[in-house]
Amino acid sequence: MLYILTVCIRNISEMEADMSRNKYPEETHELILEVSAKLFIEKGYDKTSLQDIIDGLGGMTKGAIYHHFRSKEDILIAVVERMCEKNSDEMAQIRDDPSLNGKEKLEKMFADSLSNPRQEDVFSVTPNLIENPKLLSYYLKMVAYTVVPDYVVPIIQQAVQDGSIQTEYPQELADMIMFLTDVWMNPAVFPLSDEQLTNRILLINDLLKPLHIELISKEMIACMSDYRKIANRQNATERKK
Repeated sequence: MLYILTVCIRNISEMEADMSRNKYPEETHELILEVSAKLFIEKGYDKTSLQDIIDGLGGMTKGAIYHHFRSKEDILIAVVERMCEKNSDEMAQIRDDPSLNGKEKLEKMFADSLSNPRQEDVFSVTPNLIENPKLLSYYLKMVAYTVVPDYVVPIIQQAVQDGSIQTEYPQELADMIMFLTDVWMNPAVFPLSDEQLTNRILLINDLLKPLHIELISKEMIACMSDYRKIANRQNATERKK
């Protein structure tokens, strides 16, 4: 499951553009993220107002916050990136590991992303993406334009070359896997019951079985069930606004 990893990887050109526009004290920037993360976890993203963040910062002005971030959505993106800043390096290490064949790399990437200790915090701050179009758009762009071409496609191409996966469509297989796992079975996108989530996971495994790929083990299903509960708590908090 890579969707937590995808939301954590920021487009480099966007990052460089932000740096060129914003030259502010690092300690203030970090303080905004620390206070915001705490509030997002405690109250939920949608129930946390900019005024709540200002109050948590001891009365910093709204203008001062906008000096660092253009919107509350940008604060959330920065919070998640801060939580997961090591993820891109970890994925690159798996992609470039010479001791693994392509199929092993693909399965390890999904297993490691689900067992990532930072994932629970990310789920705790992430609102329902369907209800937040800007965040959903950002997320889908990261899946389509960063994770798929930079990590998943190269791994599947290697798997085709070494014979561990047989397909004539490595790009399309990468797209399908990422859509199914990072969107269709993502409880931060679709609120799901435990049964619905389990059925979607089992169907994904069935679809990939002819390729001898098992992305999600029974242990990983249990992890996903825990993350689903966290995501559903966020959704319930948002509905009470």
